[in-house]
Amino acid sequence: MSIDSVSAPEESPLFTVVAGNPTPEELAALAVVVLGLQSNDDGAPRPAAHRSWVRRDQLRLGPRPGPGSWRRSALR
Repeated sequence: MSIDSVSAPEESPLFTVVAGNPTPEELAALAVVVLGLQSNDDGAPRPAAHRSWVRRDQLRLGPRPGPGSWRRSALR
């Protein structure tokens, strides 16, 4: 059995161009965008967004006094 007789499994293309004639640079840019949009889900949960008013609410703390406290009081 020689190296020439062993064929690698054929991969499906990432995307196909159905109209137009893009340059190699345009195809490379599109490939970067498409690969960047794919999720890189490794099973680890993402950290929750840090919001101080949510933390204060979880601790059952009222809005703290000071400038803008009237805005924070509406979030309860």
